[in-house]
Amino acid sequence: MTLGEAIRKAREDAGLSIDELARIVVLRSRLLTDMESNDFTQCGGDAYARGHLRNIALATHASSQEFIALYNAEHSTDSRSIHSQLVDNNAAAIKGENRRMSWKALVSVSLSIVVLIGVVQFALDNVEGDDVAIPLVIESPEPSNAPSVEAIQTPTPATEVTPATSGVSLVITAARGDSRIHVVASGETLYRGLLLQGEEKSFTDRASLAIYLSNAGDVDLTLNGEKLAPLGGRNEEIRKSFWAK
Repeated sequence: MTLGEAIRKAREDAGLSIDELARIVVLRSRLLTDMESNDFTQCGGDAYARGHLRNIALATHASSQEFIALYNAEHSTDSRSIHSQLVDNNAAAIKGENRRMSWKALVSVSLSIVVLIGVVQFALDNVEGDDVAIPLVIESPEPSNAPSVEAIQTPTPATEVTPATSGVSLVITAARGDSRIHVVASGETLYRGLLLQGEEKSFTDRASLAIYLSNAGDVDLTLNGEKLAPLGGRNEEIRKSFWAK
């Protein structure tokens, strides 16, 4: 069974149509159809494809590990040999137009350099032989009443303390894996979508922030500058609200 067939079977077992599953995982129906046809060329690369597969597995109650293993075996560029990737990028192709420089050309260049050095040396010898008197002017430093650098001390400006403002400030970081997030501030959606591993988003509101995480164990939260402990385990769905003090 190919990866595309496995995705289609998981969707049908979950009783979902293409459009229904596309709305849940926030994907275009056309892209989901291509994936079920075992075509992952439009996913944007391995990282995005694996993130889509995790979301599909979560929505259909399938095994994300099985999806990822099939993807790595069938489609991942990591499984290709380094040489084949270099050939695709024309880095391993041997250019047949490179030619060695003729030994006659090398000799001609060397002679030209020797002649040029001789001309320069001759000109320098003539300049050194001329009896040109160059007066030597020694300027005595004038006394200065200005204070020395060591005596000048620039006062260090006092650090300005910005008064704390009321409200809620939250930073969400996908530190160890991808996660779908949904952030609502005072009843209004600020963001809803996939947060890829390594990405970070910040949200603020005067009153409250409510969040949904599909993979709480791989996400770090920083509330008002203080890092919080993980709200749940890997692939665990969590909903949490934060209120202004």
